[in-house]
Amino acid sequence: LTLNLVSSPGSGKTSLLTRTIDDLKNELKLAVIEGDQQTSNDAERIRATGVKALQVNTGKGCHLDGHMIGHALDGLQPEDDSVLFIENVGNLVCPAAFDLGEAHKVVILSVTEGEDKPIKYPDMFHAADLMLLNKVDLLPYLTFDVDRCIEYARRVNRNIKVLKVSATSGEGMDSWYQWIRATRALAAIGA
Repeated sequence: LTLNLVSSPGSGKTSLLTRTIDDLKNELKLAVIEGDQQTSNDAERIRATGVKALQVNTGKGCHLDGHMIGHALDGLQPEDDSVLFIENVGNLVCPAAFDLGEAHKVVILSVTEGEDKPIKYPDMFHAADLMLLNKVDLLPYLTFDVDRCIEYARRVNRNIKVLKVSATSGEGMDSWYQWIRATRALAAIGA
């Protein structure tokens, strides 16, 4: 099962991913391909969890592509029956148009970004199967309208599933994990 995690920079992708790995690594086989324009900071954070991670730097490129993923898979060699997370370059425009062979695009939107992101960047939200509304622990301190955000997301993709999570507090993370388990089970039977 391959999941392509996409978002703008600062949405909490890496924090969400490290929390997910820490909570699921004893249950599932996991591997990560990290995409950034520069540095290996995020891959180092992932490796610190004990899970295999391979960094792909895109330089001036604003997204990963299938060719990059193919080479990364050769180097990473994830175990059979594993969940492969691709943490794409932080960008809500470029990665929307590129199929990396993933089973699902998962868009992460933090409540600090504004509820109108789905209608400002409709291609990304249209391409995603799941939206993780992250940093919900900060809602008491913000004027973010959760219902309006979900309405906007469903305006561009009526089938998008939405889960409210906080990688910091753990709120909603069990729903995310249940989604991963269910999606993996469906993939295993070829559904």
